[in-house]
Amino acid sequence: MASASDIDPKLLEILVCPLTKGPLDYDRAKQELISKQAGLAYPVRDGIPIMLVDEARKFDA
Repeated sequence: MASASDIDPKLLEILVCPLTKGPLDYDRAKQELISKQAGLAYPVRDGIPIMLVDEARKFDA
């Protein structure tokens, strides 16, 4: 069952990393959109992806 914190699957299909324009993976547990190419995790707050590089968390791929 989808909750308010889930992202619309159709939205996930069209979202890309603003830095690399590459694909994103959704991490439901962490509520983040992961750009493996950029090494960034964009937060999802209340079901809304925050697609700002300044808001993204860096991670080691």
